[in-house]
Amino acid sequence: MWKAVALAFAVSSAVPVAAAQQPDKEPYPSRPVRFVVPFTVGGSADNYARILAHKISDAWNRQVVVDNRAGSNGIIGTEIVAKSAPDGYTLLLGTGGNIATNPALYKRLPYRPGDFSPVTLISTSPFVMLVPLSLPVTTVQEFLALARGKPGQLNYVSTGNGSPGHLTAELLAVTTGIKIVHVP
Repeated sequence: MWKAVALAFAVSSAVPVAAAQQPDKEPYPSRPVRFVVPFTVGGSADNYARILAHKISDAWNRQVVVDNRAGSNGIIGTEIVAKSAPDGYTLLLGTGGNIATNPALYKRLPYRPGDFSPVTLISTSPFVMLVPLSLPVTTVQEFLALARGKPGQLNYVSTGNGSPGHLTAELLAVTTGIKIVHVP
């Protein structure tokens, strides 16, 4: 959250400078800004976007509207932004999934990572491995031993095919030789 606050202040202090450098243009933003989140409402990306949008709206005294456009591992919302006018009024919450990973997973995308200019890093998120209390393990080593003894019988969940959680679990499986079942 502190990064969002810092970004809001940094952006709000830069706007008057940019406007002063272009006296023939109206100051930015002169209308509401659309902040596209290419993932579902209520997820971590949406939560970060809403905190940031609120802070920037306050700093700019202009509405920043969060627009969730989920689907296809972030492709739908990302395409909307890629095809929007490059005027600064449509922003994208980019993630490792929709910007970095999708080009490696899909032969054709309706956008290229180079279609976007990064503004700031909002957050970093560690991956945490959780198991139900009913599973008789308390360490990663115990989990791996259990998984090796039950190949293909343990499931794991992710937010979808090709998502960072999916790819991280598959990397764990490949590097440790376990067979676990993905449930997107």
